Amino acid sequence: MEPIRLDSRQLRVLAHPLRSRLLSALRLDGPATATGLAAAIGSNTGATSYHLRQLASVGLVEEDTGQGQGRERWWRAAHREHGWDSRDVADDPDDRAAATWLTEYQVRGFTELLVDWVRDHYSHPPAWRDAAEVSDFGLVLPPDRLRALNDELHAVIERYRSEATGEGEQVLVFIAGFPRLPR
Repeated sequence: MEPIRLDSRQLRVLAHPLRSRLLSALRLDGPATATGLAAAIGSNTGATSYHLRQLASVGLVEEDTGQGQGRERWWRAAHREHGWDSRDVADDPDDRAAATWLTEYQVRGFTELLVDWVRDHYSHPPAWRDAAEVSDFGLVLPPDRLRALNDELHAVIERYRSEATGEGEQVLVFIAGFPRLPR
């Protein structure tokens, strides 16, 4: 599954809390039924089914026909990851609103996951506590060097992904390189 660049329609469909949670759950936890997803994320099966169909209508999820029996429908993420370029949305206020909402939603989700780890990390074995890290760095860079830095970090992540053996635990890595705004 290759990463995709969201078009306007996909961006607008995904800019919804339940749809974003459903796609994240399918990407992180693998294929599931609407009933299983509803239980996992605290929704109801009817709403989950409806929003899965909305995601499918723009190609973000698809039926996993290799699983299930009878009327049971399994769903999977259609792509490993997605993104968009700010240039793609700059001219349309609705696209900008959807992109802004999605980014803010993502940052809130990252923050919650990180806070959960910080609160719970002492219950994990020392090897995991020593391997995990939260760092921040202040650099002075022009836009082209920031782009190069982010591209290089993405290449490192992709190298580790391609070398993955399936051993260990699922690990989340967040990258956020952006200019500091005046306060």
